[in-house]
Amino acid sequence: MIRNDRKIAIALLLLAVAFAAFFWKFGDYTANPQQMAADSIFSQKKASANKRPIQYYATETRKVERFPFDPNTADSTQLLRLGLQPWQVRNIYKYRAHGGIYRQKEDFARLYGLTVKQYRELEPYIRISSDYQPASTLVGERPRTERDTLRYPVKIQADEHVVLNTADTSQLKKVPGIGSYYASEIIRHGQRLGGFVSVDQLDEIEDFPKDAKKYFVIVDAQPRRLKINRLTLQQLRRHPYINFYMAKAIIDYRRLRGDIKSLNELRLSKDFPDEVIQRLEPYIEY
Repeated sequence: MIRNDRKIAIALLLLAVAFAAFFWKFGDYTANPQQMAADSIFSQKKASANKRPIQYYATETRKVERFPFDPNTADSTQLLRLGLQPWQVRNIYKYRAHGGIYRQKEDFARLYGLTVKQYRELEPYIRISSDYQPASTLVGERPRTERDTLRYPVKIQADEHVVLNTADTSQLKKVPGIGSYYASEIIRHGQRLGGFVSVDQLDEIEDFPKDAKKYFVIVDAQPRRLKINRLTLQQLRRHPYINFYMAKAIIDYRRLRGDIKSLNELRLSKDFPDEVIQRLEPYIEY
């Protein structure tokens, strides 16, 4: 009896396990048919969506026209009608706003993004107004017999002279052999010296043309003088005839012996030989 009961219990247990395995594997789809239907509909919609063709928006095409235009005055409407892009039109406006001028047809070819084909199509229609040409075009060519006295000043004759300390650059350039460079150098060197006291001081300018010296004269030379007993070392050495060691010797002498009454007092210094003292004397004030 007990053995039969045990067999029945085992059989019922195996049957329960079998039912549990069946529901575990097939229970979701058999127990919930609504879920199965929903999944099927979703799959069909997804498949149809993937097969749907992609649609693109159609852009409005502009009709390109050709007509005469001046890139200096054409407005945005005209430029767009010619087939230019909006950003190219903006670049033209910016260029003109900053003072840019199209003086010739080739200037328009520099427009960023403009192709060779586009430029060749537009070139016959470009009209540059004469108002945008350089003002120099209003001046006709001078006759060949007329001399440009601004660029080529008339030179003075051999018996004429120029006062060295009072002449400006335009007068200096009238001297044969003197152009803009040497005229500026003469003015600059004279200012550094405090005025010329001798025509021979022109030799201190590098590569100065010696033949030009005969056209210069010194009249009533009054050079600017240095207060040797008051100026600092840095102020003294600014003069072309005084270097650092000479300025230091002057400062040391003043510190040890007092004011200088004559440059001859500095002869004991190796920096003040006779030729230096003679050259410097006209520019010293005690």
